[in-house]
Amino acid sequence: MADKAMTVPTAAYSRFHQRLHRRYAGEMALLPPGPPDRARMEQALAALQQKGLDLSASLRVLRQLVMERAMVLDCEQQAPLDVVTRAVTELAELTLERACIQVRAELDARHGAPQGPDGQPVQLWIIGMGKLGARELNVSSDIDLIYVYEQDGETAGQPDGRGVISNHEYFGRAVKGIYALIGDTTEHGFVFRVDLALRPNGNSGPAAVSLASLEEYLQTHGREWERFAWLKSRVVAPMDCVRTPQVQALRAVVLPFVFRRYLDYAVFDALRSLHRQIREHAARRSAGHPGRANDVKLSRGGIREIEFTVQLLQVVRGGQFPELRCRPTLEALGRLARAGLMRAEVADALAQAYVFLRRVEHRIQYLDDQQTHVLPTRDDDLDWIARTMGFADARAFLHQLDAHREKVAEEFDTLLGGSEPPACGTGRCSGTAAPGQGMPPREIEGLMEQLPQALAAHVADWRGNARILGLRDEARARLFRLVQRTAQWVTERSVPEDAALRFLNWLEPLLRRESYLALLLERPSVHERLLHLLGAARWPARYLQQHPGVIDELANDAMLGERFSAMDFEHELALRLAALQATGEDDDETLLNLLRRAHHAEVFRTLARDIEGRITVEQVADDLSALADSVLGVTARWCWSRLKNRHRESPQFAIIGYGKLGGKELGYGSDLDIVFVFDDEDDRAPEVYSAFVRKLINWLGVKTSEGDLFEIDTALRPNGNSGLLVTSFASYANYQQQRGSNTAWTWEHQAMTRARFVLGSDDLQARFDAVRDAVITAPRDNASLRDEIVAMRERVRSAHPVRGGLFDVKHSAGGMVDVEFAVQYLVLSQSGTHPELTANVGNIALLLRAEEAGLLPAGVGRKAASAYRELRRLQHVARLDERSAQLDPAEAEPLSEAVLTLWQAVFQGVPPG
Repeated sequence: MADKAMTVPTAAYSRFHQRLHRRYAGEMALLPPGPPDRARMEQALAALQQKGLDLSASLRVLRQLVMERAMVLDCEQQAPLDVVTRAVTELAELTLERACIQVRAELDARHGAPQGPDGQPVQLWIIGMGKLGARELNVSSDIDLIYVYEQDGETAGQPDGRGVISNHEYFGRAVKGIYALIGDTTEHGFVFRVDLALRPNGNSGPAAVSLASLEEYLQTHGREWERFAWLKSRVVAPMDCVRTPQVQALRAVVLPFVFRRYLDYAVFDALRSLHRQIREHAARRSAGHPGRANDVKLSRGGIREIEFTVQLLQVVRGGQFPELRCRPTLEALGRLARAGLMRAEVADALAQAYVFLRRVEHRIQYLDDQQTHVLPTRDDDLDWIARTMGFADARAFLHQLDAHREKVAEEFDTLLGGSEPPACGTGRCSGTAAPGQGMPPREIEGLMEQLPQALAAHVADWRGNARILGLRDEARARLFRLVQRTAQWVTERSVPEDAALRFLNWLEPLLRRESYLALLLERPSVHERLLHLLGAARWPARYLQQHPGVIDELANDAMLGERFSAMDFEHELALRLAALQATGEDDDETLLNLLRRAHHAEVFRTLARDIEGRITVEQVADDLSALADSVLGVTARWCWSRLKNRHRESPQFAIIGYGKLGGKELGYGSDLDIVFVFDDEDDRAPEVYSAFVRKLINWLGVKTSEGDLFEIDTALRPNGNSGLLVTSFASYANYQQQRGSNTAWTWEHQAMTRARFVLGSDDLQARFDAVRDAVITAPRDNASLRDEIVAMRERVRSAHPVRGGLFDVKHSAGGMVDVEFAVQYLVLSQSGTHPELTANVGNIALLLRAEEAGLLPAGVGRKAASAYRELRRLQHVARLDERSAQLDPAEAEPLSEAVLTLWQAVFQGVPPG
């Protein structure tokens, strides 16, 4: 590693540095001291022009001054990487800005300004691609540019009407003029090499394209590799156009091309192909030149593999996770780690390698100002690079270089797959199948011959299936390979046959979304976990049919060992909202879908942990209830911020949860029993909060292309469905506390035992808790209360008859409802003298507290609590498999007996129906 005590040689060793000092020693002082930022460059440029140099010469001399300063800062003062890359980037931006201004002024004088159909000015956007777009230019980089103008039309011409040309011709001439000022080699060299090969249709396309032409090209002809190029695109000049509203139109064209709506694993093959071409090109260049194989950019483990690793994950997930959309490589690594798409230690190792390799790249280029990334073969050059990097000698430097490159190559191969296909014989592959390996037969009959009988019979129906026959050859090949892998696992008995059949049934409706085929083929571990889930129960299969995008969650090995975190969930949504706001994409539909995707992903994570036995039924309910709380909170904040007639920054508003939400016992697909209240003295409050609640319920319940969130039930509000959708807190309190002529019924007080403050200010929560305590602890005629609750229990049982002589775990005598009604009676009748029963801590805990308080005979509460827990588990398992939760009475007898004993102890001989 670095020897801090050694003396670092100066930048003067560089032959490029020596040439600069011989030629421009007199001009060096024109660049103010310090890092060469834009302000300093503009001062130097002005000084050069005052000395009589024209813009072309001034820009070229300025480039030499900036390069000399960068060398000194980098090699002698060990400046951070971004000091150098930012300096070169800002030089490019300044250069393009000044060149564009001068060229357009000259063209305007001859032809008039370009105009749109209605005579409006037409903007030109100079789009920086690659490292320029990401503000990562190296010291001898070319700049990849695309010139886009706003719309077609004609120039205004001269006052006498002469000189009119089309906008297309005008901007084509502008591109040539800008290049002459930047790219031509003169006595002072050049400013930047300019590459326009990334423009639509490459070198055969026009130098400048209209926005409409760009949109048509990207939609019709845009190739997968171009998405990686456009990922880093940025309008870099002219400055007066960078932040105009018109730029949003450009973003609206580019963003959906780069980032697809669904998880997009189909890009893996495209990136493999691109990377293979780059490797082959590098191999051809190094043939007969062994030194060229040591290319820190293009060789194995080089800069390009870090960039590809990062960009691939961004493109795959950026459509659904807008917070991943950023241009700089180091920033993207951090975001990928925070999003859980890359382990933190891997992101840190790649970041260190990236900085190291970029600093080496700069030193290679400092030697002779050549656009090269190949380590020098001269020992003295290599030793200078090592010492300016802080190493004692070249051997130590090369050892560190190899270590970084090996780590980069390892992670790149893990992501994209090495040259050999992984061994899947155990059914436990974690790698990625290489493209072209083991391609299946195209004919379905040939595929059937390789399958177990049940799978072959299912695949036989594909012969006339329009979805199968309509697939592209590449997609059908992926499908067959997936079926072959599934069949192999069935044969090896690592996957049950019924899971494989459910997998085929699940897959067929999704065949047009080819990205899912690619995902499963790229991630064998995801494929195998998916099969396990599908084989475990019926409901997961249906959920995955409705929300197939969630299967990518199975790629996260750590997910199964985690629990839902409201803080992380809400933080991620805040990041996504900020990313969408930055690009102007935060319309209602986008946010509705964002909420749904996030919710579905969290539900699926809980489901996967549940199926794998990592969490209990109670923990499932806790996590689903906490998720509902978070979704309600986020949705309420977003709805309020977008409410047109809101009259204050934050609403004086609360959501009170009842039923399963209130008791934190939500299951998969549960609806939410909710009451809305407000506490706002403003005259407009009733109208405003009514509109707010309608908007909120719509956001929660409306079906979009991503599904819905929750069904909302507001029947427990004061006066039920005939009451106001949202009431003042004072009215709610009076109703519950029997004040006035309009008061709550006993069954509403039963519901209050499970009520919980879900959302609102601390002050409102304290007031709600006081009302709830007052309702629950109010003096009552216990005999009348008992009769009313028993009568209500009978009505519930009559509405849910159990046929066939079976025991229904919820509704039969001795089932869950009996426990719930018994607990409600204990709470309402005894809380006045036993305040430990007032807290909404769930039926099991309340039974234990009642027994400890002497309200139940010894052991009755504990046994009933255990029975209730088991009844919940049985109900949960049955619902997961979409079957009725009914047992043989003999099998249920130990559980029902414990519950019936509780009922008799509480209701003193009154039978439960």
